Amino acid sequence: MNQKLENEDSHPPSGLISKIKKFFRNPFFIKTQSVSEVTDFLKDAVDLNIIDKEAESIASKAIRLGNTTVKEIMVPKVDMVTFGIDDEINSILKKIIESGHSRYPILGSERDEVSGILLAKDMLPKIYEGNYNFSLSDMLREPNVVPETKKADSLLEEFKKDRSHMAVVIDEYGTISGLVTIEDILEELVGEIEDEHDVDEEEFIRISDKKFYADAKVELEEFTDFFNLDIDPLAIDAETLGGFIISKLGVLPKVGDKVKIEGLTIKVIDADDRKIEKVQITKNQ
Repeated sequence: MNQKLENEDSHPPSGLISKIKKFFRNPFFIKTQSVSEVTDFLKDAVDLNIIDKEAESIASKAIRLGNTTVKEIMVPKVDMVTFGIDDEINSILKKIIESGHSRYPILGSERDEVSGILLAKDMLPKIYEGNYNFSLSDMLREPNVVPETKKADSLLEEFKKDRSHMAVVIDEYGTISGLVTIEDILEELVGEIEDEHDVDEEEFIRISDKKFYADAKVELEEFTDFFNLDIDPLAIDAETLGGFIISKLGVLPKVGDKVKIEGLTIKVIDADDRKIEKVQITKNQ
């Protein structure tokens, strides 16, 4: 009798095992379950050594995907690498080599509509043959367009079903606001995925004791912490250093424009007609 009880205690309930198996076959079955119920059985699974903490962490993040919109994880339009439908082939090829991506949204003449998606591999046979006189529109794939409010888990299911990897995100007015890839969603589950084109860069590159270079996309809080500034980032209507500069000047800065703050001079050293790229930061004392 005692041996029977010991055996029962040493094995997890069959119902729990069934749920765990179901979860890892399809983590998004949680749509039919309550979040608290799934969280509870994941914790039970860890306690009973059915799964480890890492598996529980990934599973818990999968649950949160159901509350994550694509707007929260998308690449904003200002950072998208795109081409115009009338761009020259040589210009497109150069940009493909520089960026290292495999898929690119092609914008129409209005620049706020997506004509299609270009796969770099579709151009290779033409380029290999030395043929640069082809129509870009002939090799475009149908774009997947989704609203900002679409849930990340739902889009991941669509990616799996359609065997696609990218979607263009639009706002409530039908205007392009960004793009999201399958990699963006997977990074929500397992953390940042680095490929051969990713480069580790320091946020602030020290040139001398008083001079630094920085990417304008650095978060404002990191900037204030690094230079020990007496500024509350939450009180400023900007999230990045570039956004802070724009808010101070009231216009989109040009190369050479400067702002001063608490003994620092921030100079724009690289920018285009849409955004600030790089800045130089100089300590005045």
